[in-house]
Amino acid sequence: MKLLQVLSDNQYPFNGIKEKRLVVRAILLNERNEICLEHLYGDDAFGHRDYYETPGGGVEEGESLIAGLKREIEEELGLKIEVLGELGLVIDNYNLIYRENYNYYYLAKVIGDGHKHETLFEQKMIKSRKFYSIDDAIAKYEHMQNELVGALVRQRELPILYLIKNQKLLLNK
Repeated sequence: MKLLQVLSDNQYPFNGIKEKRLVVRAILLNERNEICLEHLYGDDAFGHRDYYETPGGGVEEGESLIAGLKREIEEELGLKIEVLGELGLVIDNYNLIYRENYNYYYLAKVIGDGHKHETLFEQKMIKSRKFYSIDDAIAKYEHMQNELVGALVRQRELPILYLIKNQKLLLNK
């Protein structure tokens, strides 16, 4: 997969990396060509969270990237998906938890309903999950929290949304 960017955490002090994590994320489209975003809101070790993020999560040991993406979307959203293609890799780190992330982004579309199974963290911190036009999604990121972990998510994901818009990667209607 093509490396899109390597980002450094400028929000928390660097104290080394103890873990490397494979993460899969979807630019997930519905039948109206809208993109799914999750609104995270609450307080935890990262401080106050009030930002948007694309759905996805960690790949389990022995699991392929595609299988991990399909599992994560079904668990978080209760949806079955078809993966349409690769978008690229973003490497970033979260200094607060000593972790380097390898974020693999895919373009996918909803193909049906599945079985939702959220973690306690997701139940507590995810305020909403909604689909937005590409322009509205970009506006959400441009105006969201730009400090602490929100700043890290913004610098990772806003360029992905610009890529989708500028390369006209949305589905034909």
